[in-house]
Amino acid sequence: MARPREFDADAALERAVAVFAEHGFEGSSAQMLVDGMEIGRQSLYAAYGDKWQLYLAALKRYGEAEGRAHLDALRSGARGMDGIRAMLERVVQTAKRPCLGTNAVCEFGAAHPDIAKLRAPLAKRLRGAVAARIADAQKEGDAAAGLDPQAAADYLIATIAGLRIGGRGGADRAQLTGIAQLALRALR
Repeated sequence: MARPREFDADAALERAVAVFAEHGFEGSSAQMLVDGMEIGRQSLYAAYGDKWQLYLAALKRYGEAEGRAHLDALRSGARGMDGIRAMLERVVQTAKRPCLGTNAVCEFGAAHPDIAKLRAPLAKRLRGAVAARIADAQKEGDAAAGLDPQAAADYLIATIAGLRIGGRGGADRAQLTGIAQLALRALR
């Protein structure tokens, strides 16, 4: 008979997200994960399989949560541009914290099929939501009518990645805010 799990799997996975976000896949040793997750080594392997499966679970958890936060910010404004601004402001406020999604792209690029499979639906949903808010802003007269909403969404998503990297690299809030404001002006 299997022993019942003696830890909160959701809380342990959240702590794994923090370890991987800070140190990357390669930089996170099994001992760092065990310590960070506050579980035994046996429990780590019994619950998650191996380090790679744990990484994928953490990446999925992080991507879904971050995607929801972006969508919530986008939907928070009455006008399309208000939602876009709220999303960028949220990124500026959190840019100093490590972003597991951005770090995964930096560490693995698009070459790893397991990661690409996780990222594709999340990226598609975010890109669609951003493009829809840009189209709203165009209808409301707040964004240039000639913009391609899909291309503009790609630009904003690339800006978000740049803000995350800049924040982790030491850019201060004023610098990050300036970048976000430039991105908003580019839509006009």
